[in-house]
Amino acid sequence: MANLDQLLSIKGVWAAGEFSQDGKLLAYKGNISEEEAAMGAMMCAANAMIAEMQTQGFTAMSGKEWTPLAGFALTGPKHSVCVGKGVGVFVNNDEVSFNEVFKALSS
Repeated sequence: MANLDQLLSIKGVWAAGEFSQDGKLLAYKGNISEEEAAMGAMMCAANAMIAEMQTQGFTAMSGKEWTPLAGFALTGPKHSVCVGKGVGVFVNNDEVSFNEVFKALSS
């Protein structure tokens, strides 16, 4: 299970949740409702499948190492969700270190 408390301690992180491969919400913490967290779980799982397909395609086409998928971010003007290893981390873009979040997601 992901250490959601550790992720929430990163400056700029306001919510984090764990999801299954089929998009079920397994756990969440932070400034987010259960309904929002469940929607986020589905979004993260769906985009993880797409990203996995893309990394496999990029590897096959380019011969460069894109796999295994380590993570990805969906970014809007003010907020982003960083995803890795079945966890989505919701952040404020102007406060967060994306490198710090992805390092925490990979550990």
